[in-house]
Amino acid sequence: MLRIVNRVVVGVIGLVLLVLGLGALVGGFDLPYRWGFSMPSWWPWRVGGDAVLSEQDRTRWTGEGWWWPVVFAVLALLVVLSLWWLLAQLRQHRLKEVLVETPGAEGETGPAAERSAALLRGRALERVLAADAEELPGVDRARAVLLGKRRRPRVRVGLTLAAHAEPGPEMVRLRTGALTRARTSAGLEELPAEVRLRSSKHRAERVS
Repeated sequence: MLRIVNRVVVGVIGLVLLVLGLGALVGGFDLPYRWGFSMPSWWPWRVGGDAVLSEQDRTRWTGEGWWWPVVFAVLALLVVLSLWWLLAQLRQHRLKEVLVETPGAEGETGPAAERSAALLRGRALERVLAADAEELPGVDRARAVLLGKRRRPRVRVGLTLAAHAEPGPEMVRLRTGALTRARTSAGLEELPAEVRLRSSKHRAERVS
């Protein structure tokens, strides 16, 4: 669904900008007069020096009580839609599925007998990886996000370490434990990981 929305939005924006740009060039270079053709009566730039909006167009509705509420409502709607679309673009890089290659079933012949493929939900692998990482002795919280492509995923792991934890040993445990198990269970040859560490905030202890 998001891909369809992206294509429609980008296509419409591109078409509008193309038409406006060509129209501005035609009027700016006074091409109708030079080349001997006429533009439609509703076209805003018909001769060189025409403004985008004439003074009459700019002040036509300003005296009406409904004008400014409608203007602000339309602008607010455009801002909300633009923010939604921008946030959707930022979230779409998250990998939804991982392509897992598995041995073919018995009785199959040809290439399918050697390997077959299945789709693993990205959120499921993220939850398993995060839960496994939280089992480490020095980790309070963990979060995992899959990125990249279905055949070549990569993972971004965020670890919140306890106050007594040492980053070096925790990184080794994560690499040899949770990350290795996630890569093996998904049948991946490699699983590049970017790990971000932060320290857990804790209140100072009161000594009496």
